[in-house]
Amino acid sequence: MSLTQVKHIVLVLSGKGGVGKSSVTTQLALSLSLAGHSVGVLDIDLTGPSIPRMFAIEDEKVTQTPGGWLPITVHNGDAAAGIGSLRVMSLGFLLPRRGDAVVWRGPKKTAMVRQFLTDVFWGETDYLLIDTPPGTSDEHISLVETLLKDTTPEQLAGAVVVTTPQAVATADVKKELNFCAKTGVRVLGVVENMSGFVCPNCSECTHIFMKGGGRVMADDFDVKFLGSVPIDPQFLMMIETGRRPRYPAGTLVNGEDMSAPAGATDGPDAGSEVREPGLLVEKYQSCSLAPVFKTITADVITAVQQALTAS
Repeated sequence: MSLTQVKHIVLVLSGKGGVGKSSVTTQLALSLSLAGHSVGVLDIDLTGPSIPRMFAIEDEKVTQTPGGWLPITVHNGDAAAGIGSLRVMSLGFLLPRRGDAVVWRGPKKTAMVRQFLTDVFWGETDYLLIDTPPGTSDEHISLVETLLKDTTPEQLAGAVVVTTPQAVATADVKKELNFCAKTGVRVLGVVENMSGFVCPNCSECTHIFMKGGGRVMADDFDVKFLGSVPIDPQFLMMIETGRRPRYPAGTLVNGEDMSAPAGATDGPDAGSEVREPGLLVEKYQSCSLAPVFKTITADVITAVQQALTAS
């Protein structure tokens, strides 16, 4: 099976669409890579595969080998810089055009999920993050059944559950926590996404969607609250245009100075088709969300190690 050399498998779940699950998956992957781990991202959101766009690799095509599909390399590992490799697999790479709709019934979706779990050649990988569709659908049931059957308890580390602060979102996400309880999947923690908006001019964070709903939900289910993540337009700009985030002088996030270095240029204009040179993982270190996810990622790694000890 293609997962035999994967050390830890982490599901990223949410009971509701539009909460930024793929954004959280992307930043967890980048943060794990910056921590020196080799990382894979498997996108099984079959009707809305957004991971290729998040990593700006939409035009890439997968290669079929005797050992299975080879995932797309986002960047190779750099031992000197302490950066681990990052590779991605998604149905988006198999579609003829980006806008093509996937109109499949449940059995075909189930078969595709199982094929992704068995026919992608990951090789030695420290962490495999699986970005799932919203809800508790056929894909989730097939995913968990296959993982519980074909992996060891040490491999299936658990799930990170993503919500937004509003009560309407947490009400839906609670169903995902119940799903984990019924299927025996550990919950590593809850991330409250979109908990504020970071002004691109002054870097002040405004809580436009309220805050605290994720923490309350985590407390209700007695699971770890991993942290709150605001909306940063500069992260979205980095994904869409390749521009490195730049913040005003005095911008501090988790005690780290995120101000743009003196003499830094603005790079290509927002509307330019020319992407600023450099790897995404390097640009991400200049993003205000990087220190936030550095803490979240450290907590996820700790939770994985504690789960291993407990098992």
